[in-house]
Amino acid sequence: MPALLALEDGRIFEGEPFGATGTRIGEICFNTSMTGYQEVLTDPSYRGQIVAMTYPLIGNYGTNATDQESTQPHVRGFVIEELSEVPSNWRAEESLGNYLRRWEIPGLQGVDTRALTRHLRTRGAMKACLSTEITSHEEAVQRAFDGEGVIGMDYVREVTTPNVFQWDPDDQLSGRWSLQTGDQAPQLPPIRHRIVAFDYGMKRNILRSLRQRGFGVTVVPATTTADEVLALNPDGVFLSNGPGD
Repeated sequence: MPALLALEDGRIFEGEPFGATGTRIGEICFNTSMTGYQEVLTDPSYRGQIVAMTYPLIGNYGTNATDQESTQPHVRGFVIEELSEVPSNWRAEESLGNYLRRWEIPGLQGVDTRALTRHLRTRGAMKACLSTEITSHEEAVQRAFDGEGVIGMDYVREVTTPNVFQWDPDDQLSGRWSLQTGDQAPQLPPIRHRIVAFDYGMKRNILRSLRQRGFGVTVVPATTTADEVLALNPDGVFLSNGPGD
C-alpha cells in the first residue's frame, strides 16, 4: 500500500508506510543526525511537527526505554529513506516500526529525504500532510494547506511538567553514558549549586548534563511565577528550549 507526503506548496513525495496508519498534519522539518532517532522522536521541542531524517538508513539499532528524552514521542509523523526492518543491538527492546505503531505515529519510507531537505532549505518552513489513506494528491495538498502548523500554537502547555519536582540524583538516568563499561555511569559529582529549571519542553539529557556538572535541579512548570521561583531560593535559573514559534 503506497503512502505519501504532501507539502502545502504542492510538492509530493511518495513512499511506503511503516509504523501506524492514518493521516497527520504538521509542520515538516528535517534532522541531519546520523544516530539518535529515538531521542528525536521523544524530544518535546518537535511537538506538532513531522520530522524527516537525512541519514539514509534508520532503525538499525531499534529502540529502548532508556534512550527516551521524555515519557513519550512527540512527533506527528516520521519520514525516512530506508527502514532497517531487523534491529541489531544488545540494548534493543523493540523495532522502530513496532515502536511507532504502538504510539500511533505513521511513518513513511522510500523518500529521498535529502531532496526533501533541499526543497525545505530553499522554500522555507511549511505545513505537510503525511497519509497512508489519502490517494488524491490534490486532497492531500489541500489538507496540508488547511491544517495547523506551529505559528501561534501554544504547544508548551502540552509538554511542560504539571508539577514541581527535583531531578533525582539517584536516578539511573542521571548518570552519563560510559563507553568503558557500556552502561550508565552511576558516579555523580556532589551538588555545588542549586538551580531552578523552567520546563518549556525540556529533554532529559539537559537535566542529566546539568546534574553531571554538579547542579541540583528543581524543575518547574512553564507557568511558574517569579515569586514562586524566588521562594525556592535558587543559585540560578535555567530556561529550557521547547516547541512552537
